[in-house]
Amino acid sequence: MKHSRLGIRTPWDEPPAVGEAIEVAEGVLWIRVPLRMALDHVNVYALDDGDSWTVIDTGLNTKATREVWQSLLSGALGGKPVGRVVMTHHHPDHVGLIGWFMTEHGATLTAPRVPWLMARMLTLDFEPTPTAEAIEFRRSAGMPAEQLQKYQAERPFNFRDVVAPIPLGFTRIGEGSTVKMGGRTWDVRIGNGHAPEHATFWSRDDNLVIAGDQIIASISPNVGVYPQQPNEDPLAEWIEACERLSQYAREDHLVLPGHKLVFTGLPHRMKQMIDNHVGALSRLADWLKVPRTAHECFPPLFKREIDAGTYGLALVEAIAHLNHLYHKGEITRTRREDGAWVYQAKG
Repeated sequence: MKHSRLGIRTPWDEPPAVGEAIEVAEGVLWIRVPLRMALDHVNVYALDDGDSWTVIDTGLNTKATREVWQSLLSGALGGKPVGRVVMTHHHPDHVGLIGWFMTEHGATLTAPRVPWLMARMLTLDFEPTPTAEAIEFRRSAGMPAEQLQKYQAERPFNFRDVVAPIPLGFTRIGEGSTVKMGGRTWDVRIGNGHAPEHATFWSRDDNLVIAGDQIIASISPNVGVYPQQPNEDPLAEWIEACERLSQYAREDHLVLPGHKLVFTGLPHRMKQMIDNHVGALSRLADWLKVPRTAHECFPPLFKREIDAGTYGLALVEAIAHLNHLYHKGEITRTRREDGAWVYQAKG
């Protein structure tokens, strides 16, 4: 077992190998599915319902991921069918194969309403070139002209590139719902900020919490602003959700997150997740004693080099922090001649 100075403990030093599973509690399997990106995996969970399994999140819709699942179905899942899939939130690494499980394996879907709507809408959308709104969003953020020109010339990522079509029909859950899975009754508690109406599940019968990306031990989930809602303040929603969920956190909770390792020490982690952003906001406000664009606000927010592969996530998170300070009235913004917003601390 690894012990952290910060009160977070990881009962398993290593995650399950690809195609294998670790039983973290009776009838609850931790499975890791590979991703082709910097964050190279997603955690999914299979809960034993007796004659079938409930699977929570799925990985991307790729040939490699489907092959991993075929191996799991005949191996670690013992040949029993997947009767239900559960969506924690709408991001593609979590919903990519939900439609595949429904159409190819006859599974039903349980999800909050907004994530289902988001996922289904995005699978039906196709953009062969960047939209005017997406271009304006990046121009407003101060993306350098050469970089913006390159972006305009490239085919953008489309959700349906890696997410199978999602059929109509699902069972809705939301704040205050309960759901039976794996021989347990779970309270549904809704988070926000990283993704709208993000479902987390808290067992009434033991110490398990299925957290998706709302609570992760060693990385901070991305909290970003996107062209669909360029003036949104998701960071306020994130902090509110962390504060609200903190009241349920116990030291003995075993948290099953969407990425990285299973862990305990939840009360500390909830406080830490809030403090991380409070500290970032303080550093950003100090940085803005000099007028800056969002593109120029990476240094106080991130503790690593921002390369081409991480630029997009860094930009939307920088805008989220700027929007939060702006909505609180702590900074001003003005349009530059090239269309970029320039932010500055008051006083």
